[in-house]
Amino acid sequence: MRRFDYRFLEINIPANIVSLSTIIADLRAKGAFRKLQYEDTYDELRKKAIVESIKGSNAIEGIVTTDDRIRDIVNGAVPITHDEKEISGYKEALDLIHTNHEHMDLNEDTIKTLHRMMEEEAAPLEAGQYKSHDNMIMEYLPDGTRRVRFVPVSSKDTPKAMEQLLLAFYDARQNSGISDLLLIPCFIVDFLCIHPYLDGNGRLSRLLTVFLLYRAGYDIGRYISIEGQINKYKESYYDALERSSVGWHENENDYTPFMVHFMQILYRCYKDLDESFMDISLKKARKSERVEAILLNAIVPVSKSDILDKVPDVSVKTVELVLRNMLKEDKIVKIGSYRDARYMKKAKT
Repeated sequence: MRRFDYRFLEINIPANIVSLSTIIADLRAKGAFRKLQYEDTYDELRKKAIVESIKGSNAIEGIVTTDDRIRDIVNGAVPITHDEKEISGYKEALDLIHTNHEHMDLNEDTIKTLHRMMEEEAAPLEAGQYKSHDNMIMEYLPDGTRRVRFVPVSSKDTPKAMEQLLLAFYDARQNSGISDLLLIPCFIVDFLCIHPYLDGNGRLSRLLTVFLLYRAGYDIGRYISIEGQINKYKESYYDALERSSVGWHENENDYTPFMVHFMQILYRCYKDLDESFMDISLKKARKSERVEAILLNAIVPVSKSDILDKVPDVSVKTVELVLRNMLKEDKIVKIGSYRDARYMKKAKT
């Protein structure tokens, strides 16, 4: 039987993971202050993220419909096809997380409830029920052949494995030496290696990711689609997951590849939040004002080319003039030099 033990998170965490987690915590703090100042803009981001999350998580599994139909379903339309029923179920489960996460905890009832909400329209007999027979994770190759990517826990051992997984999570969560943020990707790896349901494990793992981020104090999934970012980089997602599952049954797997991928996805989400915020909030500003606002509101350092990408109608000369003036007025700091130079609002002393 697989042993679940997260005490390794207290020691020997690779420096790149620690560095990324520190950066992400800092971005969260900066974003929280900005959210209070621009509630209307963040409400627009929230509405957009709901559609992109539902679309992205289902698309990873080949469950698709048009963007218009997803918006209709979000607004209450009755699903018609099997895929639309799957999409509608995901929407209901995601809504529960967004609106009720403060009153929920990670336990067997929560996991089964989310799965039931996802699957009750499309597969009512399996909804909320652990798998009734063994399953396997397969990869479909371009030439039409298949290969077994991973053999999960057997159906008869699944209830015990889920019990032990949750107990290990509770134990780690009470350990002040273990970062809640680093615990999340490790839990997701183990959940997917158990693969407790016949269908919906991948989508459920992404719902749990959003939920666990909320519980750890990170509400990024409310404003930017984490699922959409995973779908965008799904090849590296699957590669990291496979590498972190090698030797899993023998308790010899290395969580590092999936932890790194998880942190990179989170960083991209915060960067996307920055860019989306600028797109919405700067539509009516004058050109020089838009450049200045980008620099003053950015929560990550931006380069001249980053600025030009955000405001393609603004000339290089205008951007350079604003940069010079803001540096002279001591509003921003320059990091690096020449082509690698990036700029950031100067911290208050």
